[in-house]
Amino acid sequence: MSSALTDLLAAALDARGDLISKLHSEKTDAYRLFHGSVEGEPGLTVDRYGDLILAQSFHEPLEADELKAIETFYDRRYPGLPLIWNDRSQPNSRVANKLSTEQLEIATEPRIVQEIGVNYRFQARHAGQDPWLFLDLRAGRRRVLQEAKGKNVLNLFAYTCGIGIAAAKAGASLVTNVDFAESSLLVGKENSRLNGLGHTLRYVQCDAFAALRQYSGLGQPRVVRGKRLPPFPKLEKTAFDLVFLDPPRYSKGIFGVVDLVNDYSALFKPALLSTAEGGTLVCCNNVASVDRDAWLDQMQRSAKKVDRVIRDVEWIAPEADFPSPDGKPPLKIALLRV
Repeated sequence: MSSALTDLLAAALDARGDLISKLHSEKTDAYRLFHGSVEGEPGLTVDRYGDLILAQSFHEPLEADELKAIETFYDRRYPGLPLIWNDRSQPNSRVANKLSTEQLEIATEPRIVQEIGVNYRFQARHAGQDPWLFLDLRAGRRRVLQEAKGKNVLNLFAYTCGIGIAAAKAGASLVTNVDFAESSLLVGKENSRLNGLGHTLRYVQCDAFAALRQYSGLGQPRVVRGKRLPPFPKLEKTAFDLVFLDPPRYSKGIFGVVDLVNDYSALFKPALLSTAEGGTLVCCNNVASVDRDAWLDQMQRSAKKVDRVIRDVEWIAPEADFPSPDGKPPLKIALLRV
């Protein structure tokens, strides 16, 4: 098994040779080395984040011989780069495996990774479970770098503000990052500091529904059906030049339900109404079972209901370290001119 796995890792790395050279030339040292779902080992991913390699298992834990094979292979290809394994096969994708004292020190050490010349904070282990920079969204951040100069940008479900940092780096006039988690926004503020961008970034700790309803002009009441809602910041109606919408697959909260399969329109409508006429709305959907064309049709129908028109559509595909043999990557990114 370990020999077969090594062959798969080698084939994946060889296939990325030209891409990795290109990424290094543009000051990028964070990329996927092995995408197991389409490269022969479903449930296993291996990523390089700067001077560290992160292996993650999602379906079941790695056997001892498998982990040893992975460590040995990458130690030969990337000597000096430590490898940390996060087993996320438990419910809710929580990291389950314990590390030695030495490994834990390596995993929790704050590091800096680069992507297209932009600096981002990274730790292999932290209080949450997801890496602080989603590598499949590099194509989206690259496009924002090309698009954001001089624009007023709204970054929704900002997480650690990767999109917002890219927009500010590109010369956006103002970037507003919205996320409900203070811990994520704190990493975003650190990312801003690493790039010297503090003057152009704003951070709003708020449920996305509550923020969008205010920005769009729909309004967010503080009492619903006689029940007082949790406190949320008061925000003014605003028409943004560029809105980036990257919600999770499913999330149920007091202000609303995020459901990318059954009700994308619940978020899309206020996001569209928060986008200026002639502006740009970038929408993401990371559910593999959602058909791209059906999703776009849903957004077009939703736009018509509020008398808005989607004038042009540009599809942004993940880059080559996230291969998709059928041309239908799970992550769909649509840049809409509205």
